[in-house]
Amino acid sequence: MFEHTEHLIRLGVEWLRLFVEGLGAVIILAGLVATLAVLARRLSAGGREGFGEARVTFARYLTLALELQLAADILSTSVSPSWDQIGKLAAIAVIRTALNFFLAREMRDEERAATAGGG
Repeated sequence: MFEHTEHLIRLGVEWLRLFVEGLGAVIILAGLVATLAVLARRLSAGGREGFGEARVTFARYLTLALELQLAADILSTSVSPSWDQIGKLAAIAVIRTALNFFLAREMRDEERAATAGGG
């Protein structure tokens, strides 16, 4: 009975991991669409300063997607992980956390520049 329950839990976690990874991909797609909309709106208005706003828009979506991808990686190692899986998760977590940090810093810098420049 224990083996059956463990199998069901592993199966449930794998489905949840797949869903979270898919959600991350959908968010990246939504971010791409939103970014293209910002660029199109700025370019059609004759403005050339829409790239900063577009970068911030896309960075927001990427930040959320990175968080979801990290959550999916955590889920994949949550059920009886090996030391190899734990090491890979640690490396992935460090890389994604660093990416998230720099994306957040870039978003703040772009927002400050937009505010200082009058919007």
